[in-house]
Amino acid sequence: MTDASTLIGMIAGFCTTAAFVPQVISVWRTRHARDISLAMYLILLAGVALWFAYGLMIGSLPVVLYNALTFVLAGAVLVMKLRFG
Repeated sequence: MTDASTLIGMIAGFCTTAAFVPQVISVWRTRHARDISLAMYLILLAGVALWFAYGLMIGSLPVVLYNALTFVLAGAVLVMKLRFG
């Protein structure tokens, strides 16, 4: 981390990505995903994938790193929604 903007990006990325962890744990433990919006998670995954691509294009580590992690977490919720729906 070489400057304040990268540090802020890393902290922001951590916070927004970590916000998905309780949802993943909750759905995994309860095997219940009826109340989760399929459309919302499909749109979210598309947006996260685009942010990831954007991060690659501008060479931003926080954008690339945390959107990759968010994609995995949100994708896990989507898979569990389809499986446990």
